[in-house]
Amino acid sequence: MIVIVDYGMGNLGSIANMLKQVGAPAIISADPQVITGAERLILAGVGAFDAGMERLHNLGLIPTLERMVLEQEIPFLGICLGMQLLGRRSEEGQRPGLGWLEADTVRFDFGANPARLRIPHMGWNELQPRTSHPLLQDLGEEPRFYFVHSFYVRCDRREDVLAQTEYGLWFDAVVGRGNLLGTQFHPEKSHRYGKKVLQNFVEWRP
Repeated sequence: MIVIVDYGMGNLGSIANMLKQVGAPAIISADPQVITGAERLILAGVGAFDAGMERLHNLGLIPTLERMVLEQEIPFLGICLGMQLLGRRSEEGQRPGLGWLEADTVRFDFGANPARLRIPHMGWNELQPRTSHPLLQDLGEEPRFYFVHSFYVRCDRREDVLAQTEYGLWFDAVVGRGNLLGTQFHPEKSHRYGKKVLQNFVEWRP
């Protein structure tokens, strides 16, 4: 059973719909008992870092998630805000993150870049894989993914970076360690490429 954690930070139905298309029905739930029965977990979301951590705390979900992910090593995928929450902190707020990865979330700063790129980074962009991983296999030629974000994750351990994307600078777009995975892009908005990423996650055996 796949559980998409419902902590009130975005429309999760589109993720469930795409999972259903790859033959992997999912349950959207904030019930710790339901989450405890998951074989895979997805933490998605959009919005502010502090609001996301506050929702997880107020719902009492953090101990359950830590037990499932860190102790039982259930396969886990963080999407967009859900990926950012895996780190220690964010320049967007004051609350500590989950701290599951040695990483921080930082604001785009292009300095003197004459391109004057807009923030948020919104739209389609390509990935540059840094290593081979089952999550990114068989995506076809020139796969593109949909991004919407003003902050990005910066990992201390470069071996945790599975792929990067360029938007005025190179940023960590896909991260992974052990049973943990995270994507800054939205697979549920990325058409056939995102559908394949979700299928790869479903079939992945860490």
